Amino acid sequence: MNWARSTAMALAVLGATGLMWEVRHAAAQEATQQAGATATIVIKPKPNRPLPRPEAPAAEDAATAVLDETVPPEAEEAAPEVAPNEAGRGPVTNLPLPRYVSLKGGVGNARRGPGVTHRIDWVFTHAGMPLRVTAEHENWRRVEDAEGMGGWVHYILLSGVRTALVTAELAEFHSSPDAGSDVVFKAEAGVIGRILECEPDWCRLSVEGDKGWLPKQSLWGVDPGEIIE
Repeated sequence: MNWARSTAMALAVLGATGLMWEVRHAAAQEATQQAGATATIVIKPKPNRPLPRPEAPAAEDAATAVLDETVPPEAEEAAPEVAPNEAGRGPVTNLPLPRYVSLKGGVGNARRGPGVTHRIDWVFTHAGMPLRVTAEHENWRRVEDAEGMGGWVHYILLSGVRTALVTAELAEFHSSPDAGSDVVFKAEAGVIGRILECEPDWCRLSVEGDKGWLPKQSLWGVDPGEIIE
């Protein structure tokens, strides 16, 4: 009788132990699958190409909201020839030229010259997109995107926050600046991320909450060898 009871208790303990092992094993498998899924997340780009000049100009910041779109092209004053000084710095800000900035808001009109009387050629519509400043004139900056499209934009529409555009067809972001390190996520060409830091050949970006390192050759918005801390 006692032997039977002891055997039954032992079997019950073994059964409970087996059940606990199955639960833990299932949980471990689920965690492994989740970790694997994280490593293969693919972030897709949002539209960031500038739009052609609209029939009705997009509203800009209050500083440049007074627009005169009735001026015919032949009545526009010629855009001034603005060149950096001998030290390669802007004549207005004394900052390096060229240099990178980003679009502060969701709308930025790019004009043929530095002033609201100049025709709008393009409209940038992606907040945070990287732009390269190539010239300065008073309150205006001549900028271009990764494809060389752009124009003159009022400085108030630009931000000093550094961002970068993924140019590789499918970029792999690593856990450290080493090609042999783990891939934490992937991003398609056109994805924009905020630059956290850069070494001579790698940059660490934040993309929609995910962070990882990417070789500079797969980015636009940072110069080769540039260090950002």
